[in-house]
Amino acid sequence: MKAMTASIALALLGMVGSSGLVQAHSKDEHASHGQQAAETREEGARVSFVDVPLLDQDGKSVRLNEDLVRDRIVVMGFIYTSCTTVCPVVSSIMSKVQKQLGGRVGDDVQLVSISIDPQRDDPPRLLGYAKKFQSGPGWSWLTGSPQAISDTLKGLGTWTPDFRNHPPLILVGDGRSERWTRYYGFTDPALLVKRVQELGAARVHARHTAVAMEQLP
Repeated sequence: MKAMTASIALALLGMVGSSGLVQAHSKDEHASHGQQAAETREEGARVSFVDVPLLDQDGKSVRLNEDLVRDRIVVMGFIYTSCTTVCPVVSSIMSKVQKQLGGRVGDDVQLVSISIDPQRDDPPRLLGYAKKFQSGPGWSWLTGSPQAISDTLKGLGTWTPDFRNHPPLILVGDGRSERWTRYYGFTDPALLVKRVQELGAARVHARHTAVAMEQLP
């Protein structure tokens, strides 16, 4: 498993490097960021959504839970646009998820990327960054005031005092059932897609069970 994870990470990093996204940066800026990327694991999660206004890449005011999560299945990543190491890889992973899920994204599945550097990542900057990865509708890139982003990250259990050392992390969950999983490191996109499919299947099972119960004498 570790060997497979390492090969995926190297392949994704090679893809990002060849696309011209890797730029010069300070030697120490992402030191522990890169070390954390090698640690791939998953864990069940409890999340809460604070009712604060955020801004998407088009400058539209949105509420994370009310406007994007609600009763959708959600794949959520955390990035900042000046990151030149793991953040482009996380975004590339989510791009692969979008392509593999096809038309479900924008329907019952929503992709969300939240900037953890709101002081620099305004909507125009996020829009330019999004164009490198996004291939269709159903993917919102969010920023906001530093306080709103901090409160949002704390509710999601992803806040760290130094955003440059934020671990590479993707959340997958069902806004309806409130079942969430955190995936740390460079997770295989197929694993994330499988989790989305599992959550979708659980919805179908729950609906069939509810119908069956209603038909009992």
